Amino acid sequence: MSKISDAFTAGKAFIPYITAGDPTLDVTKATILKMVAAGADLIEIGIPFSDPVAEGPTIQAASERALRNDINVDQVFAMVAELRKDDGVTIPLVFMTYVNPVFVYGVEKFMAHCNAVGVDGVIVPDVPFEEKGLLADACAGNGVDFISMIAPSSEDRIAKIAREAQGFIYVVSSLGVTGVRSNDKFETNIDSIVAQIRRVTDVPCAIGFGIATPSQAAGMAAIADGAIVGSAIVNIVAAEGVGAPEPVYDFVKAMADSVHGVG
Repeated sequence: MSKISDAFTAGKAFIPYITAGDPTLDVTKATILKMVAAGADLIEIGIPFSDPVAEGPTIQAASERALRNDINVDQVFAMVAELRKDDGVTIPLVFMTYVNPVFVYGVEKFMAHCNAVGVDGVIVPDVPFEEKGLLADACAGNGVDFISMIAPSSEDRIAKIAREAQGFIYVVSSLGVTGVRSNDKFETNIDSIVAQIRRVTDVPCAIGFGIATPSQAAGMAAIADGAIVGSAIVNIVAAEGVGAPEPVYDFVKAMADSVHGVG
């Protein structure tokens, strides 16, 4: 059984995201430790990339800041290794990345390194379901879950994607890119998408894109098995810089408490 399933065994899961190396890897590491302490059940770590097509302006800017610091993939792997070995982090960790950095690094080498340092899964938004064989075999051979994404535009492909899903399913709340939404309303029929998924698989599903408040997170967790928050956290890091770990702790604790309180 996938280690990622551990994030969902105690109830609803809160999943925060952070861009590695923004503003520095030391700050990223300290912030991850604070997120663990605040009750995060699984953490997505973004590998900075110059063309993150699924991301809105907030996370694009975070990647640009990290790349200006010359952050590279090996440094991110080393940070994860330290979190596991030196800091005793045991919750699932997942990379959010794009296919270009994986190909440049070498697909087999990348997935083997994930296994070696303790990365449990990868999310690669620019690899469509029909082309997942580009990475899925190397993932399977190294015990790394290839996390599927299901969006409102998936339509008649929802069941097909869900049947082959591993770890958890990332349900995209709305069309477009990542970013904070201004109110509690999401334009798409998330209930219907989750219902279609649950008809064909028991793999947990968590909803992301646009969630920024405890009420939004709780609302999404009530529909699915968890909630994912990225841009709202990256905004805090952008505003606070090296002082980000404590305010991120406060934010993540409020969000996690809200999600964990959903029956």
